[in-house]
Amino acid sequence: MDFAIGEDRQMLADTMKRFFAKEFDWEKRLKVIETEHGFDRAMWGTLAELGVLGALFPEDAGGFGGSAFDIGTVFGEVGRAIATGPYLGTLMAGRLLAATDESETLESVIAGEKVLTFAHEPAYDAESGETRDVTASKSGDGWVLDGAKGVVEYIGAADLIVVTARADDGERAFLVERGGKGVEVVDYKLVDGGSGGELRLSAASARELSGVTGETIEAATAAGVVALSWEGVAVMDELRDQTLEYMRTRKQFGVPIGKFQALQHRMATLALEIEQARSAAINAAAHFDKPERDRFGAAAKYTVARVGNLAAEEAIQIHGGIGMTWELPLSHFAKRMVMLGHVLGDEDEHLARYIELMRAA
Repeated sequence: MDFAIGEDRQMLADTMKRFFAKEFDWEKRLKVIETEHGFDRAMWGTLAELGVLGALFPEDAGGFGGSAFDIGTVFGEVGRAIATGPYLGTLMAGRLLAATDESETLESVIAGEKVLTFAHEPAYDAESGETRDVTASKSGDGWVLDGAKGVVEYIGAADLIVVTARADDGERAFLVERGGKGVEVVDYKLVDGGSGGELRLSAASARELSGVTGETIEAATAAGVVALSWEGVAVMDELRDQTLEYMRTRKQFGVPIGKFQALQHRMATLALEIEQARSAAINAAAHFDKPERDRFGAAAKYTVARVGNLAAEEAIQIHGGIGMTWELPLSHFAKRMVMLGHVLGDEDEHLARYIELMRAA
């Protein structure tokens, strides 16, 4: 079976590789993640000019890609560079905009003129253990939103936020402006160097995204699952490769530690597991437009989260204490991998979802 991504996607991947190698090398990344939001807006604009954001959306929405494999190609390179920025939020929120008459708004996002993010997960109160979500209610000819959303990526750097909310007749989606009346943002740093935040809404005016249904929102999050799966596999590849290089150069008892059979066996097992995760990610992309989409997506997210934890653990254990230091790139890949395993549901959640979907099949 041919798993090649195709000539056009390979050109896109090569373009992103060259760009990140030149404009987002290790020293630049360290500088960027020390900024307030861990995000370089100028670089984001350049990526838009290169067509990276347009690759996430179909032609009828102003892009030139939009397939699951296009999404996977972009996020694979994001993972290899552990690039910071609202890639996931742009993908999911943008796909909701694409389903409405917000073409001008989406065009400004694809062009890099506006930064977009997606607020979907309820906020969690660590003290009470309770969650708080957003509700929508009619106010004259418009809508107002109340409640909170948690861990919204790069919300402090966003211009526009797509928010999902519960209305009397089900789930809807709305567009709000950061800084608008009744909109409060509490942002914070994430463990991987990027930023997230909590969105708090109090009678905040919002523009409804007409035509967006619960099914549309599910499709957007399914695209996010594919993206995270491909990104996770790319991060695992880096963890494996950096660990193998360390095993070739680190000496103990006068020989490279890569000569020790016990470590060879551990890395062989990891290599097999990564290939299993890669196959699951490819399967999720291949079935994205089919009825089995959610089942294959759950299988991919579960597998990538499980193998990702193994990759991070093995990489750090074989490196020893140095594997946890901020100065070593590997530690950043490990942190990113662990975080990816929890975004849009962790391995336990997706395993349960997969079992449920298999029983219903």
